[in-house]
Amino acid sequence: MFSKANLAVPCWLWRSMRKLFLLLSVLLSHAAHLEGKKDNQFIWKPGPWGRCSGDCGPGGVQSRALWCFHVEGWTSPLSNCDENNRPPKERSCFRVCDWHGDLFQWEVSDWHRCVLVPASAGQAPPRTAECVTAQHGLQDRTVGCVQKLNRTRVVNEICEHFAPQPPTEQACLIPCPRDCIVSEFSPWSECSKGCEKQLQHRTRAAIAPPLYGGSQCPNLTESRACDTPISCPLGEEEYTFSLKVGPWSKCRLPHLKEINLSGRAVLDFSSDSKEQVTFRHQSYKPHHLSKPWDLDIGYQTRQVWCTRSDGKNAMLSLCVQDSFPLTVQSCIMPKDCETTEWSSWSPCSKTCRSGSLSPGFRSRRRNVKHVAIGGGKECPELLEKEACIVEELLQPCPRYAWRTSEWKECQVSLLLKQQDPHWHVTGPVCGGGIQTRDVYCAQNTPASTVQKAKEVSRPVKKTSCLGPAPSASQLCSLPCSTDCVVSSWSAWGLCVHESCRDPQGRKGFRLRRRHVLMESTGPAGHCPHLVESVPCEDPMCYRWLASEGICIPDHGKCGLGHRILKAVCQNDRGEDVSGSLCPASPPPERKACEIPCRMDCVLSEWTEWSSCSQSCSNKNSDGKQTRSRTILALAGEGGKPCPPNQALQEYRSCNDHSCMQLYWETLPWGPCSEDTLVTALNATIGWTGEATCGVGIQTRRVFCVKNHVGQVMAKRCPDSTRPETVRPCLLPCKKDCIVTAFSEWTPCPRSCQPGNATVKQSRYRIIIQEAANGGQECPDTLFEERECEDISLCPIYRWKPQKWSPCILVPESLRQRIMGTSEACGKGVQTRAVSCISDDNQSAEMMECLKQTNGMPPLVQECTVPCRDDCTFTVWSKFTPCSTNCETTRSRRRQLTGKSRKKEKCQDSDLYPLIETELCPCDIFISQPYGNWSDCILPEGRRESQRGYRVQGDSKECGKGLRFRAIACSDKNGRPVDPSHCSSSGYIQEECVVPCPFDCKLSDWSSWGSCSSSCGIGVRIRSKWLKEKPYNGGRPCPRLDLKNQVHEAVPCYSECNQYLWVVEHWSPCKIHNELRSLRCGGGTQSRKIRCVNAADSEGGAVDNSLCSQDEIPPETQSCSLLCPSECVMSEWGPWSKCPQSCDPHSTQRRTRHLLRPSLNSRTCAEDSQVRPCLLNENCFQFQYNLTEWSTCQLSENATCGRGVRTRLLSCVRSDGKPVGVDQCEQRNLEKPQRMSLHCLVECAVNCQLSGWTAWTECSKTCGHGGQMSRARFIIMPTQGEGRPCPTELTQQKTCPVTPCYSWVLGKWSACKLEGGDCGEGVQIRSLSCMVHNGSSSQSAVSVDAALCGEMPFQDSILKQPCSVPCPGDCHLTEWSEWSTCELTCINGRSFETMGRQSRSRAFIVQSFENEDSCPQQVLETRPCTGGKCYHYTWKASLWNNNERTVWCQRSDGINVTGGCAPQARPAATRQCNPACRKPFSYCTQGGVCGCEKGYREIMRSNGFLDYCMKVPGSEEKKADVKNLAGKNRPVNSKIHDIFKGWSLQPLDPDGRVKIWVYGVSGGGFLIMIFLIFTSYLLCKKPKPHQSTPPQQKPLTLAYDGDLDM
Repeated sequence: MFSKANLAVPCWLWRSMRKLFLLLSVLLSHAAHLEGKKDNQFIWKPGPWGRCSGDCGPGGVQSRALWCFHVEGWTSPLSNCDENNRPPKERSCFRVCDWHGDLFQWEVSDWHRCVLVPASAGQAPPRTAECVTAQHGLQDRTVGCVQKLNRTRVVNEICEHFAPQPPTEQACLIPCPRDCIVSEFSPWSECSKGCEKQLQHRTRAAIAPPLYGGSQCPNLTESRACDTPISCPLGEEEYTFSLKVGPWSKCRLPHLKEINLSGRAVLDFSSDSKEQVTFRHQSYKPHHLSKPWDLDIGYQTRQVWCTRSDGKNAMLSLCVQDSFPLTVQSCIMPKDCETTEWSSWSPCSKTCRSGSLSPGFRSRRRNVKHVAIGGGKECPELLEKEACIVEELLQPCPRYAWRTSEWKECQVSLLLKQQDPHWHVTGPVCGGGIQTRDVYCAQNTPASTVQKAKEVSRPVKKTSCLGPAPSASQLCSLPCSTDCVVSSWSAWGLCVHESCRDPQGRKGFRLRRRHVLMESTGPAGHCPHLVESVPCEDPMCYRWLASEGICIPDHGKCGLGHRILKAVCQNDRGEDVSGSLCPASPPPERKACEIPCRMDCVLSEWTEWSSCSQSCSNKNSDGKQTRSRTILALAGEGGKPCPPNQALQEYRSCNDHSCMQLYWETLPWGPCSEDTLVTALNATIGWTGEATCGVGIQTRRVFCVKNHVGQVMAKRCPDSTRPETVRPCLLPCKKDCIVTAFSEWTPCPRSCQPGNATVKQSRYRIIIQEAANGGQECPDTLFEERECEDISLCPIYRWKPQKWSPCILVPESLRQRIMGTSEACGKGVQTRAVSCISDDNQSAEMMECLKQTNGMPPLVQECTVPCRDDCTFTVWSKFTPCSTNCETTRSRRRQLTGKSRKKEKCQDSDLYPLIETELCPCDIFISQPYGNWSDCILPEGRRESQRGYRVQGDSKECGKGLRFRAIACSDKNGRPVDPSHCSSSGYIQEECVVPCPFDCKLSDWSSWGSCSSSCGIGVRIRSKWLKEKPYNGGRPCPRLDLKNQVHEAVPCYSECNQYLWVVEHWSPCKIHNELRSLRCGGGTQSRKIRCVNAADSEGGAVDNSLCSQDEIPPETQSCSLLCPSECVMSEWGPWSKCPQSCDPHSTQRRTRHLLRPSLNSRTCAEDSQVRPCLLNENCFQFQYNLTEWSTCQLSENATCGRGVRTRLLSCVRSDGKPVGVDQCEQRNLEKPQRMSLHCLVECAVNCQLSGWTAWTECSKTCGHGGQMSRARFIIMPTQGEGRPCPTELTQQKTCPVTPCYSWVLGKWSACKLEGGDCGEGVQIRSLSCMVHNGSSSQSAVSVDAALCGEMPFQDSILKQPCSVPCPGDCHLTEWSEWSTCELTCINGRSFETMGRQSRSRAFIVQSFENEDSCPQQVLETRPCTGGKCYHYTWKASLWNNNERTVWCQRSDGINVTGGCAPQARPAATRQCNPACRKPFSYCTQGGVCGCEKGYREIMRSNGFLDYCMKVPGSEEKKADVKNLAGKNRPVNSKIHDIFKGWSLQPLDPDGRVKIWVYGVSGGGFLIMIFLIFTSYLLCKKPKPHQSTPPQQKPLTLAYDGDLDM
């Protein structure tokens, strides 16, 4: 058993172990996780960058996705990857916007040199010898995206947004290496006569440099020893000796020991001079700041030695004879240009934020304190600019936009005047015109800052606005006024009370009306009165209207009966109303009638009352109406007899009113005005509007007019038809005048102004909206001007030179030490101070004078203190005065002074002239015309414009003008002078004429012709014809027909019932058989007809031809009187209507009824008839007929603009007959909606031009060839048939020929050695003021230096070091002339625009001992334009003794060395192959072996020489043998003797032929036969063989370049 204490230890241990185990497991799992991370190697993988988004410019942002990948390829949570290595997810970028295209561009450099393509592995580089014309190469260039303004580089992606990147590499061709090309040698130089050793030389010049790795130039010099016939005895060679001077040393100050006095040396430079000159020494005062223009004078030295002609030095005494050259001289110590400190930077030019990335600029300046002296360092740049950073706090830049005023009123008169210059206002005009407006540039005002809608920003310079300006003019149209079109009058109405609501009295009115067919248009359109009235008595507003039924017998079938009356009460308009309104009681319901019995007389019914014969009654006649009835059957025995003829007709009066109609006449409506009642009403209904718009009233006058009389009392017209005199209207809103704010004052000049001219500044404002309807008027002042204040006058600065100082020589101690002489004389230096002063003699900065003058007066000049032996003179006297004669001269004199008067050398007038003469100035000038005549220039007219718009007629466009021709003025010596000496204007002028344009002229329109159709639709035509054709650019004609006419046709419509047939009643039936007792049966009856005008109030007859002949009513007709026993029927009633479709299956019916039965029982005739409805026989269809639209019709006052196109409507029956429109209207056919359309006639607008601009400055500041020009611009191009624009929109004028003055450098003088024979010296050249006229043909002439102004102060361009070679020295020649410009070409084609030309200097060896010290030959090349392609070919002379000369020649005929291909060089010598080894043989010029003279060639069959055979007798006499031409070689006599006996002799000594010769001849003959037979066998044609010879492969050359290799 264990105790409790023993048990406690394992428990505690167990608990501790358990905790430790848990901790270890956590650590192990974490370590395992880390190990897994390490082993698994998770890595970050970013996606591609997305698009740049955000603000334009560098503030954009790009983002991309990130993934965590295992190396085996699967994705993992992002936490598995190391956060420390996490790539960025976002980055800033440059967001490119479209407007950046104006800021950035690709910048490409020039292509670099073409280099050979490196050879690929295993491929040998091409050898130069193998090159024929060119080799393949590559050339590259740098391409980058830059900001346009400051050319700074940016990333290429910006430019790639707008344009692809240009290529950076391209293939090219490198021409083959070309060696240096030199000319032929010059002839050898001459050798001098003498016994000493001499060299002669010859030189050549470089024509073209070595290119593309070609070899350098060969020696340009060849030297050889001269052949001296006699050599000098030993030690007695003839040498020449030359004094050689070295270059001057740099100017330096003397040391202390070289100056007699400490600090300052007082040197007496002249025994005659009592002045003391101070010699400043700067080295004593190292910290001394010298005053301006303090000049330090130092000294410079040079070496002198004697050289022998063979190049060796000799004793100085052998060279110096009379005087020793100067070896020390005074000089000015070099002083660099001194400038002030930089000024502070100016403010940045960019003062606002514009949204572009372009920086601003700022600058700073410095001024010149001292100019460079004595070859010191020239002045540096005085102005420095740099870009400045735009601050973010800047306000945005103002933006500007085009603004316009409202359009001004339409001006029709402008176009009418264009059409007819003599047009003048005769009445209201309408139609097309031109209206203008002001166009100005103003700042865009942000919406947030706009306080009021009326606020208008002020105008600014038009250059501030970009883009095209809006049009300042346009075509417009004033509406033309047309009157109403009204219908014809209706019939007169019944007599009614003036007011049926309140009938009073027994007076009434009868009315007739018409209605408006087409409303009036335009402001002046007028409608006539629509109602006319006449007074009448017994008016009735309401009346009974009764209709009768058929007669019903009271008893039986005939006799008395009754008709039933149906009465209705109607008002004056024919409308049924209540019966209570009718004043009287209704008519009885029955009316007695009679039905004829069997034997009674039978009468027809009464006809309708005829139309009234007159529309009104006059003194002579009244209107009448008639009606009648006829006897249908006679009475029988005992029957009721027929009434007499008079009882068959009835008359009644009608239209018994007077013909004096009354009507209300109205005047036009007045303007809309305010009314107090209406204003109060507006206030109560809360009318808004600052006030002015609302409802007003219009009034007009109305008065009663009696026809043909005039105005009568108002009560005579019916008040019910009185037109209204007051109507409400919309008050037009008051429009106040709106003007812009004044523009800024034009800036006063910041800089000072020359002269005392007053400078003004101005400002203006523009009317945006004119005042209207009582609004506030526009201000009177639109332009203001004032003088600029505080304008400073430009001070005139000038140089003020002081007196020259005395001549300063070298210090005496130096002169004594170096020259060995103490006499104070010779060359020295004198200085002076030059200050800049203003015109009021105040001191000023040097910079002010440098700005106003070309240069500066010299501060230093050389001077001479005469020595004892020098000639001295007095000062030149003044020139003698000139006379007026131009041929005279003037002179000045001087005299010798002191001892010079006795010296012989001073008496030489050529060396020391004592008098100078020159021509006097002459005031005679010669003028000569120059250049072409100018265009014809018309005088400037008054530039007035109508409503701000200039028209072509405002200024003179044609007529008399002037043309000008410049003159060149010169003096008597031919020197150009100012043209004002010859002519005040510099021109000669003459009158000229600009022909005026004449427009096409047509006649006025003829009157309209009559309508082509009397009934229905027709055409009316009018025309105008050509009167004058256009010329000189006048307005062209419209299209004319063959008769030179232009027509206008419009449809017309004639009312078909305008003229009507009027018929009277039929006469009684006249029986044919008058013998019959009953007088019944068939007969005829007649009536009168007449044609009347429906509009005629009196109904008078007109000519029958005016009425339709197709519808003429019959004047007679057959009739019948029925006998008493016959059955009597009534007249046929009307046919019933057919359906509109005219269906043939449908029928129409008519009926009649029995009036009297027959005596017998015979049946009466039918009482009804039926017939089918047949189209175009008894049934008709109707349709509307429309014409085509007419041409655009304008008002009589208009020439163009808005018009009306019309079409007409008629009604046509289906058989083609035109009928009245009412026929179609009755059938409710669909009517076309529009019978008129608005249209536009294009206005013929002449070309509108601006005025001429001012003449431009002359294209040249002086001389010939200058041109001035002026231009005008097209404001409105030609429209329609307007006058075309002239071709001459610019005019040229030659400028007056003013002389050109310029400083011209003279030629360099010979090298001045100042006492030496050779060595280093100085060349000088002069600066002269020359005058010329600017043409290359005239040479410049020297004139007074004052005409050229201040001389430019540049000592370095007037003096340069030079050298003269000494005899024996090796030296360079002068430069050769520049060679002609040559291009690098391949096969005659150049691949470069710039050529090159060369020049060279060769060295001359005068002594072989000095050859080692010779300088290198020099080659200089420069680019040139206008080069040519040259090619080089080998040339060879004729052979001479197997030799010839071979040389290279350029294509222009110059012989050169180099340039031709070495591998193509022809041979210069030739040899026979095989060599000529046979006895007595030699190589001929033909390259074959031949025999010597006296020997004949025996040839082998292969053409080579076999041996030489001696010609018999050739020793005694000339052998007649054929020898090859050529020079015989000398013969070896020994060989000749050896082979003498071997020669074959075909003749005996006595001249006979030897026997063996015959044998040989026979054998030869047999051999020939054998050869012929053998040849036949060989040449016999073989049998054809199947196999074909192998085909040869063609030789192909392939090259995928542009050039044949």
